[in-house]
Amino acid sequence: MKILVCHNSYRYRGGEDQVFDDEVGMLRAAGHEVLTYQRCNQEIESTRRAQIAAGTIWSRRTYRELRALLQQETPAVVHFHNTFPLISPSAYYAARHEGIPVIQTLHNFRLLCPGGTLLRDGKVCEQCVAKAFATASVRYGCYRQSRSASLVAASMLAAHWRMGTWSNAVSRYIALTDFARDKFIAGGFPADRMVVKPNCVHPDPGFHEHPDKFAVYVGRLSEEKGIRSLLQAWKRLGSSLPLKLAGEGPLEGLVRQARAEGCHVELLGQLTHDQVLSLMRQASIAVCPSICHEGFGRSVIEAFASGPAVVASDLAPLNQLVHDGTNGLLFRSGDADDLAAKIQWLMANDAQWHAFRQQARRDYEAHYTPQRNCEQLISIYEQVQEGPRELPPRLSEHGVYSTAAKATS
Repeated sequence: MKILVCHNSYRYRGGEDQVFDDEVGMLRAAGHEVLTYQRCNQEIESTRRAQIAAGTIWSRRTYRELRALLQQETPAVVHFHNTFPLISPSAYYAARHEGIPVIQTLHNFRLLCPGGTLLRDGKVCEQCVAKAFATASVRYGCYRQSRSASLVAASMLAAHWRMGTWSNAVSRYIALTDFARDKFIAGGFPADRMVVKPNCVHPDPGFHEHPDKFAVYVGRLSEEKGIRSLLQAWKRLGSSLPLKLAGEGPLEGLVRQARAEGCHVELLGQLTHDQVLSLMRQASIAVCPSICHEGFGRSVIEAFASGPAVVASDLAPLNQLVHDGTNGLLFRSGDADDLAAKIQWLMANDAQWHAFRQQARRDYEAHYTPQRNCEQLISIYEQVQEGPRELPPRLSEHGVYSTAAKATS
């Protein structure tokens, strides 16, 4: 099958970027012809703000480039990962005008919340979910702590609700968990176009039986990831277990400060995917301390595959991946004392540590392998090809209605 996979990569590389790479590689390894279309947020630094704002709602460049690529290559499906802010929803219409089904993976909650995290002031917030316009996000500057940037994101969402994009221009949405599926349906997205397919770990790193005595955190160093409570917990733990943090982000200075104050933490910076999996295989415990609803929780299944026991926040969907007392432990989100207590308990109970790791590996083999993931993806691609192909609203390449009438299939 010929497949076009599209992704707007981030300034700080994260899980979504890795999933894009993994799924492209996985599909190619299975014998499929995979084309890619990418844009990167580093472009923002050399682009005028007004141009970025307009392009977030409707990117003329993306529309033109994708139309040309699709006409030349005629893939069976187009699969999008992140489209915000540079690719924009204009990309869906480029595909629909060529009669090609569109799949969108929902890695985060951007289409419900301009900030993308359902988080404000360190607490879960759903004030903008199912609203015609995300007024609260603008008031509080939820995207990049900027009211003007939040206004652009909120305007993009509102414009495409009015245009019917979210209801009509996407053939299938892929939610990563049942929690995410239910949240998007509650936010007004069509239930009959929503399927659940988790992420995978590609390639299988192999399970390490005898890891070293240290803990690991892998991910962005940002507020929503629970870095503050993670560092507070490690101050309470003293020197009993070193912590290695792999990633970049705005809270790097906080990690360095904690280390300077005697906290047993080490900042490794951004690692390659192979280096992350190697680090996971060496660690005895992996910590996932998010204070927001994750889109999935990729580092959890990387740990399942590799060997460290997982201690994770009890917020959904992490609590759908980690079953407390079975394949890992959950702690109260944002509670540094509870996190430290769970780490101490795990270190003192070797038999349970082994049992959690073994069950986690079985869960990986049952649900999160590349083979299982590839089968699910191809099944989704085949389903959208078999179903009716709705015509999109009649739009010019500039994103303006050329007729008030809605096209019908």
